[in-house]
Amino acid sequence: MNIELHEILIKDLAENCKDAGEKGVTGYNGRLNIRPAYQREFVYKDKQRSAVIETVKKDFPLNVMYWVKNSDGSFEVLDGQQRTISICEFIIGKFSMEFETNKTQYFDNLTDSEKEQILNYKLMVYFCEGDDKEKLDWFKTINIAGEKLYDQELRNAIYTGPWLADAKSYFSRNGCVASSLGKDYLTGSSIRQDYLQTALFWINNGKIEEYMAQHQHDHTANELWTYFQSVITWLKSTFPEYRSVMKGVEWGSLFNKYKDRNLNPQTLEEKVSLLMLDDEVENKKGIYFFVLDGEERHLNLRAFNEKVKRETYEKQKGECANPKCPNSNKEFSFEEMEGDHIDPWSKGGKTIPENCQMLCKPCNRRKSGK
Repeated sequence: MNIELHEILIKDLAENCKDAGEKGVTGYNGRLNIRPAYQREFVYKDKQRSAVIETVKKDFPLNVMYWVKNSDGSFEVLDGQQRTISICEFIIGKFSMEFETNKTQYFDNLTDSEKEQILNYKLMVYFCEGDDKEKLDWFKTINIAGEKLYDQELRNAIYTGPWLADAKSYFSRNGCVASSLGKDYLTGSSIRQDYLQTALFWINNGKIEEYMAQHQHDHTANELWTYFQSVITWLKSTFPEYRSVMKGVEWGSLFNKYKDRNLNPQTLEEKVSLLMLDDEVENKKGIYFFVLDGEERHLNLRAFNEKVKRETYEKQKGECANPKCPNSNKEFSFEEMEGDHIDPWSKGGKTIPENCQMLCKPCNRRKSGK
C-alpha cells in the first residue's frame, strides 16, 4: 500500500458535507466518502465530539487520519471517521458544544476570527492506495488502539454490497424498525451492529459468515427482515406476558424449532409463572426453553454450597450414599465426590441440608444421565 501525508484544511473537508442516510455521508466537496460500508456507525457521544472541536479551537494537533484514494480520484475514510463527522457536523450546525467558558455555542454563533481559525485548521491526512484486502488489513491494524471493533462490524467490512446496505437500514440505525419492533427482546446496540448480528445468528443457526457470503450480492435483505418479523410475532403470541428476563433470550432457535407446533399460550404462561417464583431456578431465561423441551439443564438449578457438602461428607465418613456403588467399601476423598439431591427438583426436592447426599463422581454421573 502506498501512503503519502497531506495537509487538509477543515474548510475544504466540510465543503458541501452531506448526510444522505443509507446512501452515506460525504464531504470534501463530494469527493470524500466519510462512511464507507466497512466503517462502524457514528458512536461518539457529545463529550467526545466536543473534545474534538475543543482540540481544533486550541490549535492542538489531532491524531493523523487515513483516507483511501480510489482510481477515480475520490477518497474514502479509512480511519478517523468519528473525528471527521464530529468536525463536519459542527461546521454545518448539527450540534453545539460547550467550550471552557461554559458557553454552549453553535459554529454560526462564534466570532469571525474564531470561525476563521477553525476553518483554516490543518488536518494531517495520509492518502493510501491499495487493493481491497490491503485496505481491510490496514483498517484492522490502525484500529487496534482505538475503540474496539465489534465482530459484526468486522464482518460488515468483508461482506459489503447492496444486501448489507439494505440490511443495515433495518437493523443498524438509532430508531431503526428492528429496534421499534423488538428492542424489548434484544440486547446491545443497533448502531454497534448487535441487532443485525442477532438476526443473522437466528436465521442461520449461528453461521453468520455463511449467510452473509451467500447473500452478499442480493439486492435486498427482505428475507432477513421478514424472518425477524416472524420471530418477534411468534414470540409475542406464544409468550404474551412480557417480563424483562425475555431480553436476550435466543428466540430465533426456539422459533426455528417450534414455529409449526400447536402451542397453548395460556398453558405455557401458567408453567412460566410458577417457575419464575421457584427459588431453585437460577437461570430465569432458561424457563422459556424448559417449558418447550422439558430439559432441566436450561434452568441452572441451585446446587449445594461447599459448607453443606463438606458437612454431609463428614457425616457419611467418605462413603458413597449409593447402596449399589461398585466401590461401596471405599473411603472417597472429598474431591472425588459430588453433592446430590435425595429428592430431585422434579419431585419437589429443595436445595437444603436435609436433602443432600454425597455420591462418588461415577455414581452421580450415572444418576444424572438417566
